Amino acid sequence: MKNEKKINIAIVDDHALFRNGLKLLINSHESFNVIAEASNGIEFIKTLDVIPIDIALMDISMPEMDGVETTRIALSKHPDLKVIALSMYGDESYYFKMLEAGACGFLLKESDIDEVFVALSSVMEGKSYFSQMLLQNLINLIKNSPQKPDKTDDLSEREIDIISLVCRGNSNSEIAEKLSLSKRTVEKHRSNILFKTNSKNTAALVVYAIKNGIVEI
Repeated sequence: MKNEKKINIAIVDDHALFRNGLKLLINSHESFNVIAEASNGIEFIKTLDVIPIDIALMDISMPEMDGVETTRIALSKHPDLKVIALSMYGDESYYFKMLEAGACGFLLKESDIDEVFVALSSVMEGKSYFSQMLLQNLINLIKNSPQKPDKTDDLSEREIDIISLVCRGNSNSEIAEKLSLSKRTVEKHRSNILFKTNSKNTAALVVYAIKNGIVEI
């Protein structure tokens, strides 16, 4: 692990004490390096243009430019960036907006550092991450939503199998092994699935699957 390149993290939050504390904890891990901080979205966008960042831990509510707009602009300029939303109780109304903007994970600000490490590792592997409490809130929002489910007729049985495995945290290699497919075939299926479901990433696909009853949690 020592010889591997560290994953560059940015913390975007308008509370300096929170940033400083989180930075100290993240930097205690040999795989992660907090390379940048920003107190608002505008500051982060400027930073992103000059510093290579792999993952942004993004506060949702900030002055000048909130996390939703910041995520949207950041990903339009740097599509390989991973964004994990930092949420507090009461931010539920922003969940879907952050997903639509392209966030691939959600963490409660009260999460312990081990959970933060799991979230960072997960999104770098192309997976999504939801704090358990936030996931339950999201499920409740979906169940209580007046919106009708999307049509899933365009999805093949194989694609539905892959969606189910993705939602259970399986990597492309694991899915390939379980379904006796090549990794390349799984990657092609996943690309088609994202297109058919209009999902920007795995996190949005998980929400699609819950909403349409493909998986039950």
